[in-house]
Amino acid sequence: MKRRKFIRTTALGAASGALVVSGCGEGPGARRRTEGTSQRKQVQWRLASSFPGALDILYGAAKTMAERVSTLTGGNFEIKTYQGGELVPPLEVLEATGRGSVEMAQTASYYFIGKNPAFAFDCTVPFGLTVRQQNAWMYYGGGLELMRELFADFNVINFPGGNTGAQMGGWFREPFANLSELKGRKMRIPGLGGKVMEALGVTAQVIPGSEVYIALERGAIDAAEWVGPYDDVKLGLHQVAKNYYYPGWWEPGPMLSYYVNRDAYEKLPAEYKAALEVACAESNVKMVAAYDAGNAGALKTVRDAGVVLRPFPDDVMRAARQAATQIMEDQAAADPVYAKVYAAFKMWRDESAEWLSLAEDSYTRFMFAEEKRS
Repeated sequence: MKRRKFIRTTALGAASGALVVSGCGEGPGARRRTEGTSQRKQVQWRLASSFPGALDILYGAAKTMAERVSTLTGGNFEIKTYQGGELVPPLEVLEATGRGSVEMAQTASYYFIGKNPAFAFDCTVPFGLTVRQQNAWMYYGGGLELMRELFADFNVINFPGGNTGAQMGGWFREPFANLSELKGRKMRIPGLGGKVMEALGVTAQVIPGSEVYIALERGAIDAAEWVGPYDDVKLGLHQVAKNYYYPGWWEPGPMLSYYVNRDAYEKLPAEYKAALEVACAESNVKMVAAYDAGNAGALKTVRDAGVVLRPFPDDVMRAARQAATQIMEDQAAADPVYAKVYAAFKMWRDESAEWLSLAEDSYTRFMFAEEKRS
């Protein structure tokens, strides 16, 4: 999205909010504004999430977004949210939105790489972009335009809707010391990260968040990744596995998305479109802040439960990076559409990494090390 367009859209959203507020004042002018507000088009949508309602930051972001849209439109544009499986199966929200069974969805696009492998770039890829890099690429580096070209084939328009920040590497029932000991295990891990794990000899499975605890507890799987301490504690994963690995190299900055049915979107008045875009952008900014605020306390809970924090062995990290690169290169060689997105992604990753490593990383490496020493 171009900067000028983003600013103009934000201004429209703010203006719609101002109209609602000013309509509550006194005097003839206020009455006229109130009457105008009451004559706005009434719109009611349904949103199907891929996430369980117990995850108050992840699923809660959709509820907050819907409340914001309602506020900006004086209550005339209402979006009712449904947690994963309540209205639509968690991994079927793309199709449901495209065909109009629901007008909107909240999900992670890497769930749908079977439909189009390039969908992974709308969320995250192994050893890919951090949250700052992902936001910059989507809003100002042409990423959003590339993604919307892909989603147009499914009658969907996508909006960035949140980010967890760099995730943890997951819960393992039994520890491992090297790559050979990792092989043969069954792990819940979706997207391209799952394909990389399969290249390392792991059996990857895609299981909805609401089912991860039971699968891990019963031994149906040997390991599972979800998000990080805050959400993982809510799912109770620290109770059924005592080895917590880091970092989540397959999800360095996973962006969540809102999907909107194109036909429904085109029927919206201009100010409703602006309100929706503003609310999604706010959701995108606030989610990562909420996770950063909540993970520290949850990490203490994890440690107090006797969980051992373990870094991935070096040979696992190196093998994973090599496998991830090879998988993406092979896909680019076989698919011109994927190759177009992959080339743009690589260029942005390399250019932005040069800047962030110079300023941001050098500062955090020093300060975090100092904090541990003090």
